[in-house]
Formats: sequence, C-alpha cells, structure tokens
Amino acid sequence: MEEIKETKFNWLLLLTVIIGTLLGRIDQSIVNLALPKIIGDFSITVSGAGWIATAYILANAIFVPIWGKLGDTIGQKKVYITGFALFIFGSILAGLSWNLSSMIFFRIIQAIAGSADYPTGMAILTLNFAAGKQRAQALGIWSATFAAGAILGPLMGGPLIDNFGWRSVFLVNLPIGIFGLLMALKFVPESKIKQRVMRFDWWGAITLGVALTGLVLVLDKGTEWGWLSMESLIAYATAIIFFCIFIVIEKNHTDAIIDLKFFKNAVFVNVLINNFIVFMALMGSVFLIPLFAQTYMGYTATQTGYLFIPMAFVMMLAAPLGGNLIGKVHARYIIMISTFVAGIGFYLFSYLDPRSTAIDIIIPMSVMAFGMGFGMAQRTNIVASAVPPREIGGASSVLALVRNISGAFGIAVFGTILQNSIQNNVLEIGKYSTINSHDPNVIQQAIGLIMLKAQVMAYDRVFLIAAFVALFGAILAYWIKVNKEVHQEVFID
Repeated sequence: MEEIKETKFNWLLLLTVIIGTLLGRIDQSIVNLALPKIIGDFSITVSGAGWIATAYILANAIFVPIWGKLGDTIGQKKVYITGFALFIFGSILAGLSWNLSSMIFFRIIQAIAGSADYPTGMAILTLNFAAGKQRAQALGIWSATFAAGAILGPLMGGPLIDNFGWRSVFLVNLPIGIFGLLMALKFVPESKIKQRVMRFDWWGAITLGVALTGLVLVLDKGTEWGWLSMESLIAYATAIIFFCIFIVIEKNHTDAIIDLKFFKNAVFVNVLINNFIVFMALMGSVFLIPLFAQTYMGYTATQTGYLFIPMAFVMMLAAPLGGNLIGKVHARYIIMISTFVAGIGFYLFSYLDPRSTAIDIIIPMSVMAFGMGFGMAQRTNIVASAVPPREIGGASSVLALVRNISGAFGIAVFGTILQNSIQNNVLEIGKYSTINSHDPNVIQQAIGLIMLKAQVMAYDRVFLIAAFVALFGAILAYWIKVNKEVHQEVFID
C-alpha cells in the first residue's frame, strides 16, 4: 500500500515538473508571434526587436550552469521554487513593459528564471524515480514535453494576440504559473542528497558568462554583422580569451561552477557530442520550415503552426517508447538508430518545392520527430547515470548549455549556408540561362524564376547537409558505451 502511495506521489511530482517545463517552452515560442505587434506599439525596427530574443538567449545560456550548481549545493527544491516564482514575476513585468529597453530588461529576468527549470527538473526526476523502468518512463514523458511546449506556444499565441493583444502572451503565465508553483510547493521534495556549504565560484560564473556572451552574440548576429567584421572578431576574441581564463579558474576551484572532471568521463562527453550534432542539425534546418511554407507555399503563420502539430504528437509518442527500452537494449544502438531516422527526415525535406502540399512537410517532420524523440530519454538517462547524485544538477546544466549553444550554432551555420547557396545558385543558373526576348515583362518574369529556382535549390542543399550531419552523429553514437551495471556504479559515492 505504501508503494502504491509513493508511486502516485511520484507521478504527481512528474506532472509538477512537466508544468514548469511547459511554461518555459511555451513562453519561448509564443513571444516570437507577438514581435510584429510589439514592433508596431513601440515604434521600433525589426533589428531592434531582435534584441528581445537575443537578450533572452544570452541570459538563459549564462545562468543554466549557475542554477545547476546551486541546485546541487543548496537543494533542488529551493532553486526550482525560486526560479518558478521569479519567472512569474518577470512575466508580469514583461506584460507591463512600456518601451524596448524595459522589455529587454524584463525578458532577461524571465530568461534568468526560466534557465532554472531544465537542470533542476532533470535532477528532481532522477533523484526521486528509481533507476530502471520507472525513471525511464518519467524521463521519456518529460522529454516529450519540450516538443509539446514548442507547438502549444504558437497555437495559444495566435488566438491570445488576436483577441487580447500582445501583452496577454506574458500575462497568461500568471494563472498557469501560480498553479504550477503551488504544486511545486506541495509535491517537490527537498533533495535527499547531503547538502553542503558552498564557496560560490563567482569568478568562474563571471568569466563563463562573458565567454558565452561573446559566443552567443556572434552566433546570433554574425550573419547581420558579417562573420569577419570587426564586431564578430571582437566577439570571437572575447569568447576564446574568457573561456581560457574560465578553465584556469575552474581547475583550481574546490566548488567550480562546472566541474571539469565531467569531461574526463568518456560516456558523458560522447553523449554531449551526439547532442550537439543532433540539435545543431535540428535547429539549423527546422527553423527554415516556417520560412519556406510562408514564402513559397503561401501559408499564413497560423496555418504554418498547424503543420507542427503532428510533429509534437509523434515526438510525445516516441520519447516514452525509447525510454521504455532503457536497460533492455544497449543505449548506443537506440541513439544510433534514432539519430539515423532523424537524418532520414532531414533528407526527405530536400524534396520540397513550391508545389509541395502540407503532407509533404508533415511526413518528413514526423519522421524527424520520431527519430529525435526516440533517443531523447536515452541521452538524458545516460547523463543522469554517469555522475554521482550530488552532481546531477551540474551535469544536466552542461547538457542544457550544449543544447542551447548547438541550436544557436546550427541556426547561424545553416542560415549562412542558405544565403551563400542562394547567391551562388543565382550566378550558376544565370550563367546557363538565355532570355530570348527584349520585353521588360518577360525579362522580369525570367529573373523572378531564376531567383525562385536558386532559393529552392538552396533550401534543398541545407536539408541535405543536415541529413549528413545527422548521419555523422549516428556513426559517432557507436562510441557511447554504457555497461549494464552503470546505475549501481555511479551511485556508490
């Protein structure tokens, strides 16, 4: 009877963490829909509005490792509750912002708070669900929440903005957040691991923050600035110099913000590499789908959002299925197969053209989503099992940081490939094209067709490259070697 009661409590705990994760993911995707209205109300440029997203990405990346370390030292529940409450506060302020500067400042508060949910959420689930089938199911279901949040954001955002204005996308976090906060206070237990007094690594946090600022800025603004512009070169130098200083500091700090010994763990490193490659391909290619659907297929923003619904359902189905195989099939085979399937999805996107239908997008996206979701719980479980319980928050924060950076890296790289491919394709097609007319209308139409062909070919190239990147990730997954005794081994302290 006690076991049944404990199991019920654990699933209520999972639901609590899911609400927090959903809130953060919905917020990230919903705000992008509100940008056109914000631009109009604040009378700002598109470039200026871009800093709303950039500031969020920067603050989120910088504070993920800080929250992870704090969770491991002062307790996961304290950090989770603090982040949750601060996120609600930041949401209210963002909804009341009066100009661009206030909006950016309040979004930074939201980002700082929102960065707490991943490392603490993963640690809470790992520490409270028994290793094996129960933890696998929990991590699988939780992993699928990321897909659900990305889809629910646009679906909720459209009606909210149309009926209540752009401020509603922030203020809606208040009732949902209070409900989730009350659940967290009741159902999230304090860490069972022994807490200790920490000499906080301020210099490590500062130098890592400066390094990440340089890196994320150049990844986000490099296309606009030019990759070899003075601004980009300063950002490169800042990232490299402060990363080097950060490593020197961490080597000599007893309570390092990121424990460098994680990177001596071959299993941990191999999972990070696979995550980086997979998320780089995912973010670097899938962010182009809405652009393609709206630019070449004539879809509205709302119609484009509907295209992503099957993807969310498939990923939510695949994540628990892959999680249930933990302990039954070697993790590296699951990750290899899942990454390969995701690559097939990327490859199928290369057949898109302006005559494509909704099903031509839904099928590749579903294949890709199944591959991504099927290996997600396996990756998360390996990271959770590869470190002692008292360091799970720090390890999961590194995983989250790598995913964030790889997504930004993928968007920057594939966006640049797209632009360069369009330019090269225009020159190549123009070289072999002959316009047998002097009619200005015919010439204009021919130029338009050349541009269309060049652009579609560029999209095809990006998706093919993403497929090869995923294939490379699948091959590398072979070196992720986890023995059956890993759960017993890592919890011996």
